Amino acid sequence: MSSAPLLQDKIAIVTGAARGLGEAIARAYAAEGAKVVVSDIDAAGARQVAASLPGAIAAGCDVRVPEQVEALVNTAVSHYGRLDIMVPNAGVAHVAPLVATSYEQWREVTSVNLDGVFLCIRYAAPAIIAAGGGHIIPIASVTAKAACALIGSYAAAKAGVMSLTQTAAIELRAHKVQVNAILPAFIETELVTSHRAEFEQQLNIPDFNAVIAQRQGRYGTAQEVAQLAVFLASGRASFSNGSGFVLDGGVSSSLL
Repeated sequence: MSSAPLLQDKIAIVTGAARGLGEAIARAYAAEGAKVVVSDIDAAGARQVAASLPGAIAAGCDVRVPEQVEALVNTAVSHYGRLDIMVPNAGVAHVAPLVATSYEQWREVTSVNLDGVFLCIRYAAPAIIAAGGGHIIPIASVTAKAACALIGSYAAAKAGVMSLTQTAAIELRAHKVQVNAILPAFIETELVTSHRAEFEQQLNIPDFNAVIAQRQGRYGTAQEVAQLAVFLASGRASFSNGSGFVLDGGVSSSLL
């Protein structure tokens, strides 16, 4: 006898969902019965993903712009009647030493990865409260716990995301809103693989894939992140709040 879908009839927004982790999360949520607002700055990519998911809609959104994030939440509520789950996933990275990073590059990374999460929490939380409670699941990174050369702006932003997660969890607990972050290590997505050559060249690493194999066993998959996102949005995570769920193959637990 099959069990009921974990997210049956839940309404979820996933940002950065035209590809990578966001797309995998949107697909996993739809497979578990949720209706998903597939959001991305790439509106055409979002529409393509949404068209392949039952009951989904697409919404273009630049998470750096307050008015666009507010409109995104309003779109979900006006179309479906409520909002239960927000996954602030949209992210970008810049690979360079801190002393070679311009302020403009710093702001590009932090505005998407940190400001964007704040804005998603800021505008989604009231809608989720109005629905009687639910979940906010920011996608942080294991770099929030352990530094990595060449991605200082990204790591700083993700550490901020973890702090926002904890604060929001405390402030929203009485309203039945759970806030938990996911902290992946190197996942085999375009965001990671497109910078592989830069790590090899700037850190004098002959084979970045060999380093990944040594440090974390293998690349993680977007589907593994998505399954954790399903768990955190379901009743099975009913006592989890303000936590950062590390998904890193053990890389943050070992010196070698």
